[in-house]
Amino acid sequence: MGKLEKGYVQVYTGNGKGKTTAALGLTLRAVGAGLKVYIAQFLKGKEYSEIKAIEERLSDLVTVEQFGTPKFVHSGSMSDEDIALAKKGLEKAKEAMLSGEYDIVILEEANVAAYLGLLSADELLELVKKKPENVELIFTGRYAPEELIEAADLVTEMREVKHYYTKGVMARVGIEK
Repeated sequence: MGKLEKGYVQVYTGNGKGKTTAALGLTLRAVGAGLKVYIAQFLKGKEYSEIKAIEERLSDLVTVEQFGTPKFVHSGSMSDEDIALAKKGLEKAKEAMLSGEYDIVILEEANVAAYLGLLSADELLELVKKKPENVELIFTGRYAPEELIEAADLVTEMREVKHYYTKGVMARVGIEK
């Protein structure tokens, strides 16, 4: 068990539920194999159940850092702080990727950060270009830039067919948050 021989670039995108869940499932599988994972969460700055579980039970193999404020960021509501946090997150993810310490680096919601203009598609592609051979690099979030989709080795698009949110069910602790 240990280091990957060959790492690939994965993208989880689309309007359906499951992008972060897929990346976290891969994290759990990696931990079971003794791999180390770094997760940079963009646009998120509050406690989620998965963060709590990782910090309490998996912190020896998984590092999670959040680069967002507690408020919801959407087009037109971005502040200088949101931009600075996204840039810091990108830099930290790059450092983790190049450090030799992590086998898998996940940029959670990086696609949305790019869509909102907090990051650029070129900045995400720069990570892909600099990715060491033995590191798996994963991007999640709706609105994946077309250039990133083209550069990736694996792309999965989650498509919403039906969701109870449309009937007024809000995000539930332990299920969606």
